[in-house]
Amino acid sequence: MIADCLKRYDAGQLDALYDLGVAFSTGSHGVTCDLVEAHKWFNIAASEGHEEAAWCRSDVSEEMTAREIAEAQRRAREWLRQSESRAA
Repeated sequence: MIADCLKRYDAGQLDALYDLGVAFSTGSHGVTCDLVEAHKWFNIAASEGHEEAAWCRSDVSEEMTAREIAEAQRRAREWLRQSESRAA
């Protein structure tokens, strides 16, 4: 699931990151429910202009502690840094 979504994203499909957020927020498609990971993927998709992901990130954050949100943001920044390194 995760690898497939990342391949779709690499092919230009921004919805793939949103789909990862949905999977982690609901515990579907073979992944365990993990709101930190869900927030991370919604945050990354939202940072690239996915409007629905921004709404979902907000919804998920209502069920998270400040520490969990900070961890999700840290993971998103790290993923973006690594993504930029791979693209360079």
